[in-house]
Amino acid sequence: MLRLYRIPLSTNVERVQLALGQKGIEVEWVDVDPNDRTPVREVSGQDLVPVLVAGDEVVHDSTRILAWLEEHYPEPPLYPREPARRAETELFLDWFNGLWKRAPNELEEEQEKPSPDPARIDELGAQIAGSLDMFEGLLAGRDYLLGDFSVADCAAFPFLRFARYEHENDEYRYHHNLIERLRPLDGHPRVAAWIERCEARPRG
Repeated sequence: MLRLYRIPLSTNVERVQLALGQKGIEVEWVDVDPNDRTPVREVSGQDLVPVLVAGDEVVHDSTRILAWLEEHYPEPPLYPREPARRAETELFLDWFNGLWKRAPNELEEEQEKPSPDPARIDELGAQIAGSLDMFEGLLAGRDYLLGDFSVADCAAFPFLRFARYEHENDEYRYHHNLIERLRPLDGHPRVAAWIERCEARPRG
């Protein structure tokens, strides 16, 4: 049995939950107090979730866990089998993790400064909102970001879902920033429909 460490409401944990649901993999969940990450640190040497434990193997970072699951449980696939499409998928993941996520991360960091810069906050918020146009374009003529449901949807949906859904009793500033900057979804009907499709998918 695989063991996975998680913190409630984590967007990165939900990435893995979507992949597990797609592949029908059962795991043992270990819930961790966000104010005491000692169990995560003891097992992985760092503080971030999710962390996967498979026998003697420990994998942290959601993207690496998604790749591990694909390698060890290849059916049904989350990565395209064709080399060119696989490369396109890897490029999307690199872009989303390295560039798209930068704006919400930097926004939260700016807000936590003793003297936040309102102009910088507005600039970062506009970047988040403006990205919806690109996702709307990606979804033209298809149900999911790169065609079939894939690791790209697992990676992006937990963040973009805040354009329509929010967690009960959610106190994370990061999430509320996404709610504020992604709503309303006026002019993005394909994104709205994609969120509904992803929200209905099974979770592990």
